[in-house]
This record gives sequence, C-alpha cells and structure tokens, in this order.
Amino acid sequence: MTTTVPNGFTTIEFDVGDDHVATITLNRPEKLNSFTETMAGELSTAWASVRDTDSIHAVVLRANGERAFCTGIDIGEGAWWTDQNVWNQVDPGASLGPRHHRVWKPVVAAVNGMCAGGGMYFLNECDIIICGESATFFDPHANGGIVSALEPIGMLHRGVPLGDVLRWALMGNEERITAATALRIGLVSEVVADTDLRDRAADIAAQIAARRPEAVQGTIRAIWESLDMPRSVALQNGLAYTHIGNPRPDARAAVRQANRKPTFR
Repeated sequence: MTTTVPNGFTTIEFDVGDDHVATITLNRPEKLNSFTETMAGELSTAWASVRDTDSIHAVVLRANGERAFCTGIDIGEGAWWTDQNVWNQVDPGASLGPRHHRVWKPVVAAVNGMCAGGGMYFLNECDIIICGESATFFDPHANGGIVSALEPIGMLHRGVPLGDVLRWALMGNEERITAATALRIGLVSEVVADTDLRDRAADIAAQIAARRPEAVQGTIRAIWESLDMPRSVALQNGLAYTHIGNPRPDARAAVRQANRKPTFR
C-alpha cells in the first residue's frame, strides 16, 4: 500500500528519508513539548501513515528544543476529554504511541532534556530508547496530588523494575532519574553525548530499516504481543509468525543481507 506522507502539521514535524526511515519530531519547544488535543490528533495521523506506508521501514521519535523531550499534558489546555461520558473516555496514550495504532515497525526514541509524567506514554511504546547525557526522568503527578497509574503501568510492562517504578511515581519532581540511572534500570539502552543523540538514533533506525521489513515487523509484533499472553500461547503465536513472515527455505539464499562490521556496547 502506498500512502501520501501527510503535511501541514503545527505541533509535530514528519519527514521520510531515502533510507526508509520516518522521523517524527515533537515541535512545541516553547511549551516543553507538552501534548495537546491537536498534537494527539496529529500523532494519530502520523502513526497511521507509518503503519500503512510500506516504504517506511523504521521510525525515529525525537523532540525539538534543548530543555525537554516531553513534559506530559499541557496543563494550560488541560484534559480535553473530561466533558465526555465517563464510560467513553479514553486514555490519551491511545493517541500518542505507535502500538495503540498497531504500528509494528521499529521505533527508536531519542530523549533529550526532561521527560516527565505523560512523556512516558511515548517511551512505553517505543522499541529502542536512547538518551543524551543530560536527560532526566521524573513524575510530577505526586506533587499535584494526582494519581499516577497509566504511565507507571506502562513502565512495568516494558520491564522497568517495580521498586524503581514506584520510586519514580511517588517521589514527585524533587527526585530526577539521571541518564546513568536510566541505563542501569533498563529504562534506556544507551546513553550518548547530547550532541550525538540525533545522529545515533538515526543510525540505529537506518541499520534496522536496511533489513528485510517483513522479518522486522514480524519480530516486533510477536515480541510485543507476547507480553499479554501466557508463555505457551506466546510461543505458539510466535511460531505462527515465523511461518507467515519467513521466506521459504528455497528462497532464503536470495534474501539480501545488510551487514556492517560489528560494534560492541
């Protein structure tokens, strides 16, 4: 399927390069890239385009400005869903992240500056998260007497240790997780110099985008779906995806290999 890349966004930037990598950039630096109803809608459009455009093989998610990746919801605009019937209200994370939009293409997040509260909606649904040396992570919900539930549940779901999640959610904005601590607890998988962050994220995405997209997408879908399944069911589901997504044995020799000299981390 070929989909026209959308444009005319006001809160995000969306570009697709010749290397089959789409770059989604949060673009409200003057508001610390906090999200609004408009941004949620634009992200929904962008993720749908990523999902439905076969020539897009991978995504980099990043943010403009030096101060913050995202500080959650724009408190000036506030929640836009509270006038709805309580049974019709939807977690805003359903609009922000790729998995809710059934995007099974790899997403590499590049975190600069602060990532606070609802900023975790983005990270909880990314595949690879790297950050700059000055990045910090914290949750301001506690300071405002607000329940912090959805973001920390997402952190647990992706494997951040329970004690670290509880500490993040309960200590408020007086305690910040540094880049080094984020690496230690598995919140990120790599820390780089701030000046190298965008290039490193783009390089990781480009390496993955050069591989056979059917195999990459099948891998991502099998792994993410396994998190909601008992082990035996997940294994059967994964086996089915190998049958669906792998080339026939007699055709595998023709699959182009994309190899570089190994790096170590």
